[in-house]
Amino acid sequence: MSSSYLCFAIFMSLALVAAIASATDYGGYGPRPDPNLVKPNLNKEKTLSAMIGVQGLVYCRSGPKRFPLQGAVVRITCLANDGSGYEAAPFSFLSEATDAKGYFFATLSPYEMQDNRRIKECKAFLEESPLETCNVPTDAKQGITGALLASYHYLSDKKMKLFTVGPFVYSSAPSSGSNY
Repeated sequence: MSSSYLCFAIFMSLALVAAIASATDYGGYGPRPDPNLVKPNLNKEKTLSAMIGVQGLVYCRSGPKRFPLQGAVVRITCLANDGSGYEAAPFSFLSEATDAKGYFFATLSPYEMQDNRRIKECKAFLEESPLETCNVPTDAKQGITGALLASYHYLSDKKMKLFTVGPFVYSSAPSSGSNY
């Protein structure tokens, strides 16, 4: 009688192993996942959860002198992924015109983001100068190539990530004697 119990126990063990194997076989659809494969954490890169603020200064350099440029505008361009993780079209927003001290400020609210976009990176560029005599952008502090928004201060009272770039510089128009 003990041999029949032994046969029954072996049979049940094999049936249990077969049931577990068939349950993890994914029904025969495709290969089993590699247990050593690291899965990407798509939730790691969260949608913009705080307001973004970008600040800086814009100057005009005329000869050896440099002075704050009032009325200049800075453009912030961002690369983002859509809600499915695919790269979305870049988007831009503009700062308010600089004040008398050349100070600019721009904001982007999470509510302004479209299609659950997730920002990957942003850069700030010189966009517009109000002076005809000082409207040639320079690449000082990457004013032409784009200053990467890399580090920020978190303003908890405003729930804002505040980035600082620049100072950016416009210069006088190139002389008419340049080579063309």
